[in-house]
Amino acid sequence: LPILRDLIEKGEEEDACIELLSNILEVLYQAQKRAEELQGSGEGQCGHTELEKVKKHVQLVLERLLHTVNRRVIILERENALRSHYVACMAAILSQMDKDHYSSYIKTFPSRLELMDFLMETFILFKDLIGKTVYPSDWVVMNMVQNREFLRAINQFATTLTEMFLGNGSFELQLWNNYFHLAVAFLTQDSLQLENFSPAKRNSILDKYGDMRATIGTAIRDMWYSLGHHKIEFIPGMVGPILEMTLVPELELRRATIPIFFDMMLCEYQLTKSFSRFEDEILRRLDSEVEGGRGDKQYKQLFESILLGCCRGHPELAEPGESFVALVTGLLERLLDYRAVRNDENKTYSMSCTVNLLNFYKEIDRQAMYIRYLYKLKDLHISYENYTEGAYTLLLHAQLLKWSDEPNTAPMQGLHSPRLHTQRQLKELLYNQIIDYFDQGKMWEEAILVCKELAEQYESEIFDYEMLSDILQRQAKFYEKILKVLRPSPDYFAVGYYGQGFPTFLRNKVFIYRGKEYERREDFEMQLLSPFPNAEKLKTTSPPGQDIMGSPSQYIQCFTVQPVEEARVRVKDRSIPEQITNFYKANHIQKFSYSRPFKKGPKDPDNEFANMWIERTTFVTAYPLPGILRWFVVTSTTTSIISPLENAIETMVRTNEKIMSEINRHQADASLPINPLSMLLNGIVDPAVMGGFAKYETAFFQESYLQEHPGDEGNIEKLKDLIAWQIPLLAEGIRIHGRKVTEDLWPFHERMEQCFEQLRGKVESQYGVREMVCFEDRRSGRPRSMAWGPDWDRLSLTGARQVMEAAPAPKPVPHTPESEDRRSERKENRSSTFLGHRRQELRQPISELPEPQDEKQRLSYSTSQSSEGSCNGKQPAPSRAGAQPSTAGVSSPTGFGGRVKSASKVPPLPRKISPVVYETFLEQSDAA
Repeated sequence: LPILRDLIEKGEEEDACIELLSNILEVLYQAQKRAEELQGSGEGQCGHTELEKVKKHVQLVLERLLHTVNRRVIILERENALRSHYVACMAAILSQMDKDHYSSYIKTFPSRLELMDFLMETFILFKDLIGKTVYPSDWVVMNMVQNREFLRAINQFATTLTEMFLGNGSFELQLWNNYFHLAVAFLTQDSLQLENFSPAKRNSILDKYGDMRATIGTAIRDMWYSLGHHKIEFIPGMVGPILEMTLVPELELRRATIPIFFDMMLCEYQLTKSFSRFEDEILRRLDSEVEGGRGDKQYKQLFESILLGCCRGHPELAEPGESFVALVTGLLERLLDYRAVRNDENKTYSMSCTVNLLNFYKEIDRQAMYIRYLYKLKDLHISYENYTEGAYTLLLHAQLLKWSDEPNTAPMQGLHSPRLHTQRQLKELLYNQIIDYFDQGKMWEEAILVCKELAEQYESEIFDYEMLSDILQRQAKFYEKILKVLRPSPDYFAVGYYGQGFPTFLRNKVFIYRGKEYERREDFEMQLLSPFPNAEKLKTTSPPGQDIMGSPSQYIQCFTVQPVEEARVRVKDRSIPEQITNFYKANHIQKFSYSRPFKKGPKDPDNEFANMWIERTTFVTAYPLPGILRWFVVTSTTTSIISPLENAIETMVRTNEKIMSEINRHQADASLPINPLSMLLNGIVDPAVMGGFAKYETAFFQESYLQEHPGDEGNIEKLKDLIAWQIPLLAEGIRIHGRKVTEDLWPFHERMEQCFEQLRGKVESQYGVREMVCFEDRRSGRPRSMAWGPDWDRLSLTGARQVMEAAPAPKPVPHTPESEDRRSERKENRSSTFLGHRRQELRQPISELPEPQDEKQRLSYSTSQSSEGSCNGKQPAPSRAGAQPSTAGVSSPTGFGGRVKSASKVPPLPRKISPVVYETFLEQSDAA
């Protein structure tokens, strides 16, 4: 000991001091052993005196050695090789200390403050050594020996805490806080998580050291309950550490520690009549803990059952407690689903779980967490080039902000610069990013809406005309892209996940997916099935039975559905370019339909249309597509049955619309290939290809059918009208085809013309003539289809009623070269057509038709004649004496007004067909 004192006074290296101390300690232990032998051999007094003397020396040496080693461990924190040596030395020292040694050591501190400093430093040192292990993970024995000695020391110091630092005048919050954090860090360290070891190694550890987690967990629980009225000072600070402890996957530990949560709730409720601070903290920490890999279904069930039992035992906490438990278990379920699919290569399901979470946080008004998951979802979309969905996601954040100079209260996310101090600055930045994403996703209509809102701010609020100029130029480019850039319509797919083998957010649910450009169903299915290699693909499209839905296996059903466009008043009764209308046919859609044909009634092998029924299923999604996801769950499903006659009408409507679409496409772009038009026209006019209209006539136009189905008379007339309407459309299509056909395909075109002439003769003789009456546009700014006179609105909107007033004939315009050129250019580029209905009554020549009963019908006829003249660029011819008046007032069974014309006269062909009037005809037919 004098040698040691000299070394310390001379400032020698601590390594030498420690080595000498160790040697002295070894000699002292030998002396202690000898004294114990003397005491046992009968020389009791001598042995007892020597033993006490030796123990005193041992205590002094241990104190000095422990202090020196502690200092050396802190100094050598970054030198792991030396640090491990000193940690081993400390563990050896602690292993030699019993309860009396600890008690004697605590008493050596001259003041309470010095003792508190010692405990503070020891807790910090132990926590640091646990968090930064000095031994490799496979050094199991060394780690377990260290943990065993640390556990003994922590429990001894816990006794000192309760004895000396718990009273009203002696309570030390920071010291207790350090103890709890140390104990939780000890319990949750990796080297004690026995479930990560092999069964053999786990059993060996349990036999030799036991499960130290249960021991320290019980100590934490007892220390918490001993706090008494000081508990409130640890809320919400200790909520996170206690949650981390309860998430350790050890059943008995969870059962012992989860009730601490109820004690926290009760403690806060008794003081504030709520436990909002506790609730906020546990929701916040639960998100990060589960995302980090902790928690499972067993924990969710235990949490729910234990806390519900505790809450129901206290009437004042029964109702709010049950609501809280439901809230936490709902969040746990969503977090576990999210974690299960987060690391999948296919991020489809990860996006779904992210949306479930952000919707949950929105419902419970946790804006910071809501925004956090918004940006997670946005990043996922952009990584998969889902720019449209990324834009809609960012738009949700932008909608939370105001056009004001209020400061940002929500935490900044993503790449947002700290210089964005106000909500206006952040919202402007988000809007510009949203516009870029909509542009990349070819959703220019949506980008225009955002541009307009920005332009209003620049023009009326901040008066930044330079930015206004920029945003208006971008907006103009988007309008140009709508008309000039090819934009294919996406396909939509219905996907059902059946069976108990799927996660809860998919199980026995149907989703509508929005496909990417030119994505085939086969490719989509392959991508869909990749996360579920054991799933079986259902071969049918009918809903599965309970046996499949309740099966433990996985079944996936996939088929294509058609979007059901909502009626839009804004575009009704207007002549609008196809590039504009096509967007609304495939976007902002919430209803989708699937038609499944089936046979009912007597079979007719020669005519499948007679008993071809359709089972039409309509799906309604939770949100319109596109949105913040490429898919949404189906919230309701309805099924209707379509009769064979109604199916025939729908088929004719689709065919006519397709012809009209092809005609307008070729009129707008002369460079389009002719092959699609050739196949479409030939499939209709050549009976050898599709069978012609004979199948419909055989199935529905017989007297026997009308006798069996007297209520179908209106639909039969409608089908006849649709057949008659197809003739002028085919005529225009064949005219365009003849103008563009190449020489080698001329025989094919001649054959098609011959078939069409036969078809036209048959249809016009049986169902009357339908003519397309041309109207010239008068445009101011963006063109609008109008009649040459003031009666356009009445002609397009009258429905079953006729035009009651005649417009005056236009005055002749002098023909100058300039006016002729402008007129021809207008007709070429900006003309539209009005589909007029001309019906010939069968078995009654025109000369035998009755005289119109009033003057208004004759005026209507003169209006139609003047319209025909203006369409051909000529003045209407003067009426001849003795000419028979027409039946302009006779309306078709569908209610669309027309006039009778000889079937032998070929109707004039327009420059361009407007779909508006045809759609109006269909609407009025339905109304009739």
